[in-house]
Amino acid sequence: MNHQSVKMKRSLYVPLVLFAGIIVLQFLPFVRADSVQSVPAKPLAGVPEEINAILEKSCFDCHSSQSNLSWYDKIVPLDYFVNGHIAKGRAALDFSKWDSLENPARNNLLYYSLNKILEGEMPLKSYSYIHADNKPTENDIAVLKRYLTERTPRKAFDPELVLDSNENLNSPKAVEKIIVAANANGIEYIPEYKDWKLISFSDRFDNATMRLIYANDIAVKAIEENRVKPWPDGAIFAKAAWKSRSNADGTLSTGEFFQVEFMIKDAQKFKSSLGWGWARWRGKDLKPYGGKAILTTECTNCHKPLKENDYVFTKPFLLKNLN
Repeated sequence: MNHQSVKMKRSLYVPLVLFAGIIVLQFLPFVRADSVQSVPAKPLAGVPEEINAILEKSCFDCHSSQSNLSWYDKIVPLDYFVNGHIAKGRAALDFSKWDSLENPARNNLLYYSLNKILEGEMPLKSYSYIHADNKPTENDIAVLKRYLTERTPRKAFDPELVLDSNENLNSPKAVEKIIVAANANGIEYIPEYKDWKLISFSDRFDNATMRLIYANDIAVKAIEENRVKPWPDGAIFAKAAWKSRSNADGTLSTGEFFQVEFMIKDAQKFKSSLGWGWARWRGKDLKPYGGKAILTTECTNCHKPLKENDYVFTKPFLLKNLN
């Protein structure tokens, strides 16, 4: 036997030994990951059967109590990754909690899910690679978009309605006439936000609002220097929202002022609420919204899925090299 043949045989030993080791591991129960419990999830109440079918196929395995694992999902050590992904997925978003949610929260859940699909973040590429049949098709996505648009229709604009909300929001004199009370958690209203830099905007078709997002100097500097994971203490975002109106020509424009809300970063002061202080004022009279517990719970529950982005939904405009 020549030297080359011996070398080739030896080169086969490593993969053969690894393969044999993996086979042996399958019969050793103590090396298996603790399987996540799977309980059949109920169809989402008030949601058409077609939409339920799409969500169940593409989302429920990791985002509900129901996980249909294939035989290859149970192979050691892949089962550690699979069960870990499911546990994280349920913690971030769980459709099994649908019945406990109010309708606005349900709309937000659907809106968030669709956006993650459109952004290409969900399903995870590692999941889609193995479960290609579960990935939402272009038709599935179109059906979801159409359904959400119909679920939260925009109200037609009434030309006889005098809308002075924009003036009330942007006129210093108008604001000076309003005595704005502090939020229930002690956070004071910040009228200067209107002079901050605009860093993004969003059209929330799930609740028919159009939003402008402003950032203070600390947040703007963090964006310029790409220091946003996490955001530095002192960074503040203001999100002003108007009800969107559908015009006769099919275009959209801002209607009645809806609310302004703030996210204030202080990792220690607001440690119990994801490191952010949350505050919201509603209507033209800027009335503080909700009690401390209600406001904080609503905001943190909504933002928890964005842990990897320091709980911030906004993707700011590129602000580098502007000087």
